[in-house]
Amino acid sequence: MEKITEKIKIGVCVMEKKVFSAPMAQIFDRLQAFGEFEVIHFGDKVILEDPIESWPICDCLIAFYSSGYPLEKAEAYAALRKPFLINELEPQYLLHDRRKVYEQLELFGIPVPRYALVIREVPSEELDYFIEEEDFVEVDGMRFWKPFVEKPIDADNHSIMIYYPSSAGGGMKELFRKVGNRSSEFHSEVRSVRREGSYIYEEFMPTGGTDVKVYTVGPEYAHAEARKSPVVDGVVMRNPDGKEVRYPVLLTPNEKEMARKVCIAFRQSVCGFDLLRSEGRSYVCDVNGWSFVKNSHKYYDDSACVLRKMLLDAKAPHLSSAIPPTLPWKVNEIVQPSEQLTRQGSGINGYFGQSEELRSVIAVIRHGDRTPKQKVKLKVTEEKLLSLIMKYNGGRPRSETKLKSAVQLQDLLDATRTLVPRTRQDLEGDNEAEDLEHAEKLLQVKAVLEEGGHFSGIYRKVQLKPLKWVKVTKSNGEVEERPDEALMILKYGGVLTHAGRKQAEELGRYFRNKIYPGEGTGLLRLHSTYRHDLKIYSSDEGRVQMSAAAFAKGLLDLEGQLTPILVSLVSKDSSMLDGLENAHTEMEEAKARLNDIITSSANTVESNGSHEFPWTVDGAGIPPNASELLPELIKLTKKVTEQVKILAKDEEEQLTERSLYDIIPPYDQAKALGKTNIDVDRIAAGLPCGSEGFLLMYARWKKLERDLYNEHKERFNITQIPDVYDSCKYDLLHNAHLNLEGLDELFKVAQALADGVIPNEYGINPKQKLKIGSKIARRLLGKLLIDVRNTREEAISVAELKNNQENSLSTNNEKEDTEAKSKNSHKNDEIRKCSTMSETSMDQDDDDDKETKYRLDPKYANVKTPDRHVRTRLYFTSESHIHSLMNVLRYCNLDESLQGEESLVCHNALDRLCQTKELDYMSYIVLRMFENTEVALEDPKRYRIELTCSRGADLSPLEKKDSEATWLHQEHTLPIMGPERLQEVGSYLTLETMEKMIRPFAMPAEDFPPATPAGFSGYFTKSMLERLVNLWPFHKH
Repeated sequence: MEKITEKIKIGVCVMEKKVFSAPMAQIFDRLQAFGEFEVIHFGDKVILEDPIESWPICDCLIAFYSSGYPLEKAEAYAALRKPFLINELEPQYLLHDRRKVYEQLELFGIPVPRYALVIREVPSEELDYFIEEEDFVEVDGMRFWKPFVEKPIDADNHSIMIYYPSSAGGGMKELFRKVGNRSSEFHSEVRSVRREGSYIYEEFMPTGGTDVKVYTVGPEYAHAEARKSPVVDGVVMRNPDGKEVRYPVLLTPNEKEMARKVCIAFRQSVCGFDLLRSEGRSYVCDVNGWSFVKNSHKYYDDSACVLRKMLLDAKAPHLSSAIPPTLPWKVNEIVQPSEQLTRQGSGINGYFGQSEELRSVIAVIRHGDRTPKQKVKLKVTEEKLLSLIMKYNGGRPRSETKLKSAVQLQDLLDATRTLVPRTRQDLEGDNEAEDLEHAEKLLQVKAVLEEGGHFSGIYRKVQLKPLKWVKVTKSNGEVEERPDEALMILKYGGVLTHAGRKQAEELGRYFRNKIYPGEGTGLLRLHSTYRHDLKIYSSDEGRVQMSAAAFAKGLLDLEGQLTPILVSLVSKDSSMLDGLENAHTEMEEAKARLNDIITSSANTVESNGSHEFPWTVDGAGIPPNASELLPELIKLTKKVTEQVKILAKDEEEQLTERSLYDIIPPYDQAKALGKTNIDVDRIAAGLPCGSEGFLLMYARWKKLERDLYNEHKERFNITQIPDVYDSCKYDLLHNAHLNLEGLDELFKVAQALADGVIPNEYGINPKQKLKIGSKIARRLLGKLLIDVRNTREEAISVAELKNNQENSLSTNNEKEDTEAKSKNSHKNDEIRKCSTMSETSMDQDDDDDKETKYRLDPKYANVKTPDRHVRTRLYFTSESHIHSLMNVLRYCNLDESLQGEESLVCHNALDRLCQTKELDYMSYIVLRMFENTEVALEDPKRYRIELTCSRGADLSPLEKKDSEATWLHQEHTLPIMGPERLQEVGSYLTLETMEKMIRPFAMPAEDFPPATPAGFSGYFTKSMLERLVNLWPFHKH
């Protein structure tokens, strides 16, 4: 280093509170250690009180705004002395106005979220261009559906709101500057936006629960860190020293260019900004100005070197700015202790530390405990109800109408209230039984609509289907067609209970501690560092979505309400996880055959299977005395219904006196969403658990009694058996305090029948089970194959990258994974040809793009194994898809194309599954993929698949009477059974074999919609993609 006679003076014209922060001290110490600089601190007294003429004279100036800082005075000083400015002063005014920040970003072509401005001159000013509805706001014709973000124009106001849709439970989350260990609060009751000021409204960007903070030091250097987003649960994760835990991550080339542009656009060399990574693209949502990284010695080294070069180039270009071989401060540096999280998972259940590494966890999970699903059908001719059809379907008299929103359901409730008879006397005054039944059903509709505090589409929906029409002449002479009769179908119930939320959360916690390896903190550390790629999918049903959110809460150790977790982390995919339409005909055949077997007087279960393989017989599991149990089922159902009828009559009388709700306020479904404990007050008052009153409880049992057996035709309806069993199980668990006589007995009879009926509804024998299962789960199976192939593709590229680095001893970690892929051998090319999914993957978030790029930065990371990357895919669904997937896994070898192959499920497990009649709430199937890194890349044994399943909720406490059962009855929550192996211990299922066995039943990859967002090309060229698709082995089938 050249000797210099006079040092370059760096003036630090910054408020003392900021100057003495740890990062500033670390960087100034390093700059001074070079021996070329003198740092002059101005101090608060000089800055605030002294005239600028008496301020110290310097060559370079560091000046930036913070609370109480006189920016104009600093500008005047800079104009007077003309020092080199590291961060220019005039553009700092822009940073106080979010409007101007976004305008500047757009001017420089930097992507920002879609947004609109609402500017008010005075608080609460009514604006023509601003419309607010239940689930959206509209600004100048630009519509923002919930969830959306509301930010004050004033950038110094950190109160940012996120509003959630009614379909996810509604409410609002307020984000704010960290207070203690909190950075946000959820308010379930707030549904309307603020009107006291000016705001930016912007689209909510789903980022998988992680925020990225970027720190530039000049336009050519950017450091990025990921942290847990405040959007999810608002709890700040801290290390033992109380500092927020963040992990350094690699920026993509596109993001590095964005960082360079931010630096130039705002003329701030040292600048922090927030990056949102959403669906394969990146957006800037905030620019903070002067910011340094906390607790990163490597970053402090880099920053000091970059700032030194910047200052020397500006003020002493004749001096060499080359970095010396040994940094002057390195000699005395204390080695950083390894960082540990204070909230952590534990337990290792894998082969880590040996040659086998976990690469992927794929789980298909049934929702948690729910209330019985209900449906009311009634024909309506009342004008008040018929008028709603055309009001809400765009005036089309022959089209059906679906009512889900709060406004629509309130309209329906208002109409129903005027039509329901006031008293039981009015109701019984009708002579005909049909009129009585119609009035009863209207009363039921009213009760359902009044239940639950306020409306939300998660809990109930109404269909109005026109059946008859009349022509009406309007006053202007025009003839108009209007509905004259319609079928009203109200679906309600099936809501996740407090017990269901608890079960899902506990299962998530179990997965965190047992399914993933421990690296001090196991899954949480993997997830925070972008080495865990997690996606959660759910069907459209509210109970399934909420189970997914509660599971995520346990899995990622989150706190607070489920709505923000649901919106941030769960993606809906009804085409993959809902619906039975594809297998409707086959299921009807199975039910007809089932009806014959059960209702025939003698036991005619065909013995066309062998005793050695009991699961091969038609109707396996149906009790031999099924036909004798049916009359018993009806008798006991009537007994329970009669008791509930008396309780309902009492409730109705109390309600007319308005006394009941004086003691117990109406049940609020929205507030109940976040609860995992029972409503003790309701139980103590002798009311049913949850939101159901006796009136609705009676309607539930009365419908079962009516539908189970048609007395006129003397015909049993066996499809109602699962519903009777469902209601029994629910009331035994949640309403045991009502002491309904005969319920225990009814449960045993219903269980014996349901154990035969439910599994056989999905096929009466293995071949039919396979056919139905493959039709229902076809899309899901295709997606599972895509998941494992994407995982293999990534594992190959990581292995090849590692080999290259070892061979060339190159340590350039910044190279993109795809650039570093070697053409290792012809066999590897073949593997890739068969496995790369890229943009043909249906992962809507564009898996391949994100996962090759969003990585932990190993240079800065204090992590033992920065290369470890685990892909998790969780699919939450209903009973039908769990049964279907299980049937394909165990019977796939019966397909003609796979004759002679062994089943994926071993003989022992087939036997256990045959005896397992029910896949109850929270049952799951887990596929874990391991990579043996000591086996050659082309060896099929490189990738091993492990299959396990759990039967879900353990019903034994309902059947026992010991202390454990008593406790579970008090909590209303059944434990979840642990996983069972589907393969023999020591057996080795290769990925290649599993793919071969499942492929005939899976949806081909090319049938999935392309996932690349518009304008994002990814890493594969179109021609390369076409080549890959043409080589895809599905074509052979």
